[in-house]
Amino acid sequence: MNIPRITIAIDGFSSCGKSTMAKELSRRIGYIYIDSGAMYRAVTLYCLDNGVITNGIIDREALAAAIDKIEITFAAHPITGKQETYLNGVCVEQEIRTMRVSSSVSIVSQVDIVRQALVSQQQALGKNKGIVMDGRDIGTAVFPDAELKIFVTASARVRAERRAAEMQDADIDEIERNIAMRDEMDMTREISPLRKADDAIELDNSHMSIEEQNEWLIQRYREAIARIEMM
Repeated sequence: MNIPRITIAIDGFSSCGKSTMAKELSRRIGYIYIDSGAMYRAVTLYCLDNGVITNGIIDREALAAAIDKIEITFAAHPITGKQETYLNGVCVEQEIRTMRVSSSVSIVSQVDIVRQALVSQQQALGKNKGIVMDGRDIGTAVFPDAELKIFVTASARVRAERRAAEMQDADIDEIERNIAMRDEMDMTREISPLRKADDAIELDNSHMSIEEQNEWLIQRYREAIARIEMM
């Protein structure tokens, strides 16, 4: 019997481990993984490197002129097999994970032309289903009809500790302040604010191991498939 292919949307706050769990789920079920957050980070990096952001202020005219020139693609690393993000043909996976980008990504993601451009790209990538996509508005704006929606949360301190573990010479308090600021901006922006979709299942993974959350997620996937097969 053919197992139906579905769209899985994983939303939630920054540094909750959404990408890690989405990648693992996609690997286990043979789906395509799309990191929407990396797409916004890549646009932010472009803005920082090309003078579109100055002292935290976006030059909207410059951004409007550049948005169609920003091409974001994904490819597997030839040795590790891990997915990496490319900006106009150049691998930027390391650069987009820095505090420099993290501190500006929320102001870029609030710009209407950026969200319109990237949502359009994301919807095109997922038109044939069989995808796992994580971000802030996947279940509410990008794929409101997704068959499985997960909303991930964790305390700001736990998220700061997780982010610090991935960085060198990290200041946990600074990271926590950045996370709290980004939460506020994400939840209050006018366009596609971060919120839990009415039909999303909430996961607080503050005190869960990676293995525990992976098992929790695969069980939700199996339940979603079972529901569809019963229709």
